[in-house]
Amino acid sequence: MVARQVGDQKTDATRWRLRDVGGEQTWHYLSEEQAKEWPQTTADKYFLGLPTEQPNLPQPKTPLQSAENGLEFFSKLQLPPGNWGCEYGGPMFLLPGVVITWYVTKTPIPDAYKIELKNYLYARQHPEDGGWGLHIEGDSSVFGTAMNYVALRLLGADAEDPRIIKARGLLHKLGGAVNGPHWAKFWLSVLGVTPWDLVNPVPPELWLVPDWVPIAPWRWWIHMRMVFLPMSFIWSRKWSFPADKLVKELRQELFVEPYQTINFASHRNSISRFDNYHPKSWVLNLINWILVNIWNPFLRTESLVKRAEDWVWFLVKREDENSDYSDLAPVNAPMNMLCCYIVDGPDSYSVRRHRERLHEFLWVKDEGMLVNGTNGVQNWDTSFLIQAVVECDKAEDPKWRPMLEKALEYLESAQIREECVDQHITYRQQRKGAWGFSTKSQGYTVSDTTSEGLKAVLMLQFLPSYPQLISDERIKEAIDVLLTMQNKKSGGCSSYETQRGSELMEWLNAAEVFGRIMVEYDYPECTTAVVTALTMFNKLYPSYRSREIAVFKKGAYDYIRNVQRADGSWYGSWAICFTYAGMFALEALATAGETHTNSARVRKGCQFFIDKQMKDGGWGETYRSCETGEYCQHKQSQVVQTAWAVIALLEAGYPDRAPIEKAVKLIMSRQQPNGEWLQEGIEGVFNKSCMISYPNYKFIFPIKALGMFAKKYGDVELQ
Repeated sequence: MVARQVGDQKTDATRWRLRDVGGEQTWHYLSEEQAKEWPQTTADKYFLGLPTEQPNLPQPKTPLQSAENGLEFFSKLQLPPGNWGCEYGGPMFLLPGVVITWYVTKTPIPDAYKIELKNYLYARQHPEDGGWGLHIEGDSSVFGTAMNYVALRLLGADAEDPRIIKARGLLHKLGGAVNGPHWAKFWLSVLGVTPWDLVNPVPPELWLVPDWVPIAPWRWWIHMRMVFLPMSFIWSRKWSFPADKLVKELRQELFVEPYQTINFASHRNSISRFDNYHPKSWVLNLINWILVNIWNPFLRTESLVKRAEDWVWFLVKREDENSDYSDLAPVNAPMNMLCCYIVDGPDSYSVRRHRERLHEFLWVKDEGMLVNGTNGVQNWDTSFLIQAVVECDKAEDPKWRPMLEKALEYLESAQIREECVDQHITYRQQRKGAWGFSTKSQGYTVSDTTSEGLKAVLMLQFLPSYPQLISDERIKEAIDVLLTMQNKKSGGCSSYETQRGSELMEWLNAAEVFGRIMVEYDYPECTTAVVTALTMFNKLYPSYRSREIAVFKKGAYDYIRNVQRADGSWYGSWAICFTYAGMFALEALATAGETHTNSARVRKGCQFFIDKQMKDGGWGETYRSCETGEYCQHKQSQVVQTAWAVIALLEAGYPDRAPIEKAVKLIMSRQQPNGEWLQEGIEGVFNKSCMISYPNYKFIFPIKALGMFAKKYGDVELQ
């Protein structure tokens, strides 16, 4: 964190409020009079880093007492619809895309937003070199530094601010913005800082190839596909913001050479070694050469371009309409907004609605305002919290039942109730009956979110004191979705869709900063979530599609067994890393009847955990594991990862109580007097190289681990 400078502005934190309507969350900065009429909640204060005024609780002596203290605090953060919210930050390339889109579409940015967006970027500037990385814990890169430098300048930062000077110095040391990856070059061209000659081709014509072609875009991973879609439209139109005074200043600030002397076309493939996580293949370089030198000048006819742009525009509109303009995530959402601005015009409904919904990606905290990785984690975290309380045997406690009933009401409202418009021609997975990661309106099926949501619903609705808010028919619709999610070849499950293309598609990965993004992959975490949900359902509804469920489960268990590494571990792709995946894998094997007692692979998995336990009884794994593919020990133990390890060992039936009890003591020792646990290292990851925050994990998983320990060993005092 870079120290605040004299003269830096700061908004009044007591005037910020979070509004949550059906899970759709937006922050509002109120006048003093409005603030009096709308008091801050405990959740508002907590998110903003203000004193929550929650009392100290009795010192817990047993695991369940500690779990209840955690629930006492976390329950105060439940939002009116029944869900939980939180920062979902980490990536440092999202905020600039939103700010650039606001700027080029002449969208007014409230002063309070400008102030806190700048504050966040300064707070996350590396104090030593003055740059920014791909994510908040990453090393400085051209992508992070150039993009966030531009964002700060667009938000009003002075070019002679010492922090801006320092960032500019680092950027020049790294060779200037011409050494940024593809996405950086795209946004700089949109802004008009650079000509489109700098950007490798993104031809919309690819969307016209027949579906049977192995590289057809419908086969790509959904996030890559939905970014390529609007990006290809904008690239084809070569749309750029008309250079104003500030853009002309940026042309002089972002490059080592004088702007007028730069041959931008020669830098299409230039990239800093600090950004080149996944170098472009020789195949992609050859394709780009053909596109630039043969296809574009000689074969790309106007009629073909029009057909391609028309089809892409249709798909962009369907993405907007099927999500009520929230779109998949904050990478494609601002790009889609720009497409609407280009085609529909600045005063159109589509642009106005995009402006409104972009606010759902914004989050305010003590450091300032950031852009979340999605429009929240509402369904995901709420489902896990319900499961944690059930594991503590507290679901029917009158104290916690109102909280859980409200959470169940939220999940009922969040289940997706209809298929997409033009589902098949827009290449969307079946979604009726699913739960998305964040909100109902975002509308994307996610395999593990549907599974965890379903498990949470079943856990509560089959307790005698809870109402059946979700009918048997709707529960079966969720099962129908899950049964479409298995990759038949491997038996594993992916994230949003089944795998549609070959892993060889990575030869066409143009992002440079991410790995394993071109197609869906199998994940132990997703596979476990689905197979455990099917197992739970099958016990309660034994006659519904039981034969198909049995076949699915066999394939899923075989996949979990097959991807275990020689050292007993499993590689995780959605959180850090071997600890996270190991927890899920051992849970899956336990539902198959494999435990430490009867399974060599489970014993091997447990031994991997035991070998990684730190002297203080905890576990701590750094994000470098995700990048290197090898376990990397953190410098200190982490409460969240310690909880994951405890859950894993308990699921596996590990026979030695001592290491588990030592870990439970560590979890209890880190708990604050008011019941909370403090934020430690970043928890999540995507695309191997980008980390992302899951701050509610520090409540959910410790509570679950403590409850599971008490259930197995009794709720006894730990000395």
